Amino acid sequence: MSKIPLVALNMTVRKKLGLYLNPKHTVAADWMALAEAMGFTYLEIKNYEVSKNPTGMVLEDWQARTTEASVGKLLSVLSELDRKDIVEDLRHLINEDVRKYCDNLKKKAEPPLQVPEVDSCVPRTPERSGITVDDDPEGVPEMFDAFICYCQSDFAFVHEMIRELEQTDYKLKLCVFDRDVLPGSCVWTITSELIEKRCKRMVVVISDEYLDSDDCDFQTKFALSLCPGARSKRLIPVIYKRMTKPFPSILRFLTICDYTRPCTQAWFWTRLAKALSLP
Repeated sequence: MSKIPLVALNMTVRKKLGLYLNPKHTVAADWMALAEAMGFTYLEIKNYEVSKNPTGMVLEDWQARTTEASVGKLLSVLSELDRKDIVEDLRHLINEDVRKYCDNLKKKAEPPLQVPEVDSCVPRTPERSGITVDDDPEGVPEMFDAFICYCQSDFAFVHEMIRELEQTDYKLKLCVFDRDVLPGSCVWTITSELIEKRCKRMVVVISDEYLDSDDCDFQTKFALSLCPGARSKRLIPVIYKRMTKPFPSILRFLTICDYTRPCTQAWFWTRLAKALSLP
């Protein structure tokens, strides 16, 4: 079991471990001794004391912080702490979890069943081709420098963005949903295709109305999921008017292009165009 990761243990086993280890014992080793044996510091252990299930928290964090967190290592630590009673009592449940985990790995490794394609009398168009105005369904799909995430009340600013970035020497190509996307297909499928595969960047037009838009919320969270930690500079928040509501917390870690500051307006379009022109 030394090669079976700790993730193989389900919640039933983890809860039962807590029943054994959460109570503070004067003789038998408890969760604190387990955490110390796993390499947690004194301050970390003290922080776990406020949890209702410190054993569960220790196991979760141990699993996240090291590749050595395995079922075999856990059993070894428990034995070293003289808690062989836990090992023996839960062995049948642990063995069952390990068996299920290995069976799932085997199923994932097996090639998928090949089913002959059944044709239809109705001509089909691939769902993710021919989705924009200038798409050629038989050729290369239309590509863009940036997807513009906006709500309808901010469309006047989007028009200004088109004038400043597309119709000037910058010659950038923006993907504006209401202008470039053909009607008749699934909104979420098209949006994810455009953001992930057709556009190098995404400009998010932030406003009070943006915060109430389900479409903008989906687009922003989807783009963030593609670049955790903003490593690829994929998302660029833009503010063009004063806001009365708080700035969205999920974007606080990103640098902002702010049009509301008179002292920086002269550099606004140059900075934005430069960011969108990066490879």
